[in-house]
Order: sequence, then C-alpha cells, then structure tokens
Amino acid sequence: MLKIHQLFLRTYITIFAAILITLTLVTYFWAKNLYINQIEKNLIQNIDTLSILLKNFNNIENIKSIVKDLHSELNLRITIIDEKGNVIAESDKDLSEIKNHSNRVEIIQARNVGLGKDTRKSETIKKDLLYIAKKITLNDSIYFVRMADYTNKITDNFAKLTLEIFMYITFFLIIAFLATYFISLRIKKETDNVLYFLTQLTNKKTSFPLKSTYTYEFYKITKLLNKVAVKLSKKEKQKAKQTAKLKLANRQKDEIISAISHEFKNPIAIISGYSESILNDEKMPLIMKNKFLNKIYNNANKMSHIIDKLRLTLRLEEGKQELLLIPCSMKKLIENCISDLKDKYKNREIILQGEDINLKVDETLISMAISNLIENALKYSEHEVIVNIGENSICVIDKGIGIEQKELENINQKFYRISNNGWNNSLGLGLFIVQSILNLHHFSLEITSEIKKGSQFCIKY
Repeated sequence: MLKIHQLFLRTYITIFAAILITLTLVTYFWAKNLYINQIEKNLIQNIDTLSILLKNFNNIENIKSIVKDLHSELNLRITIIDEKGNVIAESDKDLSEIKNHSNRVEIIQARNVGLGKDTRKSETIKKDLLYIAKKITLNDSIYFVRMADYTNKITDNFAKLTLEIFMYITFFLIIAFLATYFISLRIKKETDNVLYFLTQLTNKKTSFPLKSTYTYEFYKITKLLNKVAVKLSKKEKQKAKQTAKLKLANRQKDEIISAISHEFKNPIAIISGYSESILNDEKMPLIMKNKFLNKIYNNANKMSHIIDKLRLTLRLEEGKQELLLIPCSMKKLIENCISDLKDKYKNREIILQGEDINLKVDETLISMAISNLIENALKYSEHEVIVNIGENSICVIDKGIGIEQKELENINQKFYRISNNGWNNSLGLGLFIVQSILNLHHFSLEITSEIKKGSQFCIKY
C-alpha cells in the first residue's frame, strides 16, 4: 500500500507525461498547420508574380532561364506545365526524366477551378512538398504555373521546440510537485493525528480534544470526531447506568420472587395445616370443621387472586386485554369499590366527595384501578382517605407517610416496590396495573406527594 507522498509522486509523473505528450502533439499540429498556411500564401503570391513576368517572354528558353533563376533565389521548386500536362520548364530535374503531369491532383483542380493544391512526397526529389498550381493564359494558350515548398522545415524544428516545451513544463511541474509534496507531508501529519485519536478512541482512552485548522475539511473531520468521542463517552455513561439498572432490576426480581414465595407460603401453610387437622381428626366437631374449611377456602381464593393479578399484568403488558366500554356513573362505581374495601378495612373511614359524572369506560378494569388506589392509601395511611370526583379527574388523597421524589420516578414500573414503606408484603404490581388500565382508556395518572404529609393520586380524563 502506497504512502501519501508516494501516491502524489506517481500521480504527478503520470500527469507530467500526459501533459507533455498532449502539449507536444497539439503544438506540433498547430505549428505545422500555421506554417503550411503561410507557405500556401507565399506560393500563391510568387505564382502571381511569375505569371506577370511570363507574359513578357515568348521564348521557351527564356522561361526556363527565369525558372532556374527564381529557384536559386527563392529555394522553391517551380514547374511550368502546358495544357496537355507536359512539363516545359522545371527547376529541380531534367525535363526528359519527368512524366506527364495531367493526372496530378493540383493540376486537375487548377484546370477545373483555376487554382489547385496538394501535399505529398515528391517522386522526383523524395521530399514532402506543398504544391500550388494556377491556370494562366499566355499567347492564347493555357499553361499551369506550379510552385512547391518543403514542409519538412516544421519537422526539422520540432525537436528543438519539443525540448523547449519539455524544459518549461518540467520546471513548472517540479515546482508544483515540491509544493504538493510538502502539502502531502502536512496532510500526513494531520492524518496521523486523526489515526492516533481513533486508536485512543477505540481503546477508550480519549482525554483530549482533536484540533486542526490546516484545511476546512480537516477542521470538519476533527469537529465530527470530537462529537463522536463525546457521544461515545455519553453512551459509556449510559451503559454504566444501564448496568446499574440491570443490577437493581435483578435485585428487585429476587425480592419479587421472595415476595411471591411469602405470599404463597402463608396460604399454603394454612391450607396444608387445616387440611391435615381435618384428615387426622375424624371426630372433629362440625362447627370447627366448617371453620377450618372456610379458612382453607379463603386462602385458596387469596392464591387465586394473586395468580389472576399476575395474569392480568401479563395481558396488559402484551396488549392482549380487551376493553368493553359502556357509559358508567363514576360515583356509583366508586361507592361499590368503597363498600367492598370497608369489609376488609372495617375500622377505616373513606370519604367520597364531588358531583357524579358519567364516563365511557370498562367498568371492571376501572373499578380495579380505583380500588387499587384507595387500598394503597389505606395501607400507607392511618387517617381517613378522601376520594374526590372532579370535572376532569378523580383524586384519591391520603395523609400517610408520603413518597420520596426519587421513588416517584419508578413507582409505576412493574415489580417496583418502595424501599422504605414499612410494608414489604406487596408484589409491586398495583400501580403498574393501574397505569396500564388508564393507558388503555387514554387516561393518565398524576402523583404528588410530600414526606410525612401524604400523597395524592389523580386519574386525569
């Protein structure tokens, strides 16, 4: 794998070669085209001048002499051709060795349009020439004056031109390469800093911010990397918190298992003890036997109630609990809840306040939710409990031990039990069930509390 400065060097050598070849070819063809155009203009001017001179000479020998003299002065190949294509004067070769020129391209064009040209290698002198031919009239006869110049001059100068172009391009490219090479070293330094930062980030050892003001791109990269580092740091902290929460949840689950064991242990012990007494004492009085059977029946119902509560929790959590919504009188529903609870809490006072209101609810589930709230108030308070029906809410108010602020954040969670409530016989499902039932009805639960002053649980609808 190449390093940055090696990559730059290889790239610049490739670019240098491509630029050199391209410029050389472009310059060559441009110069050649320009040179040929200039030759063409000069040849036409010389032909016009020679045509004027030829009109003053009738003798063919004189014409041959003029052609030879002009050739020595102008260094051009000059040919005079008659209408049939026969060469009557030639500057570079003996006339006896020259073929008929009637089929030459420039002669054909001159015969048709008055002026013709062609570029080719001469069969006579074996060099590339540009031929220009013009049709003229001398003594009522048609002749063709043809002049040719060498095109190899551009080729002869090409090596020198190429060397000069090469030197200039090389000079500027070397300067550009040196400048870019030093830039690449600086970029290498910046990338090394970024790589070191990423290595430290991978090893969770980043304790310094990454800075770069060399280019806008490096500035943006370092800025984004710093943001990534901050986010990863926050995630690590969140992970630590999550780990702590998992440990807390595991501890709570252990406590829940203990609570469930305790909840079932007493009824099972009672059922087992009374059943054994009945089985072992066949002569037990009927009154005592009925009393024992009632104890067994009540504790079996208690266990069934615990199981039903766990099953309801699962249905609510999985969203499988269906609603049967009907219009209900909330005052009548709460009075029924209070009546049921007074059988269990005979010496406690529950006060119902406010005007009646009709709501479309699932009567069974809402009754369970309100009963849970009232029973919680009875458990954690030794004073009367107030249930207030308002226009927008039903509030259960007690004057009990209160709940700390940190406990309020988790109190609605499943299996969560307040750590210092002095009553450790709960499964921690009551408020979770209440909240789940209210969510099904699109109601909400608001809790306010002060330590040693009491709590208020309000169902908002």
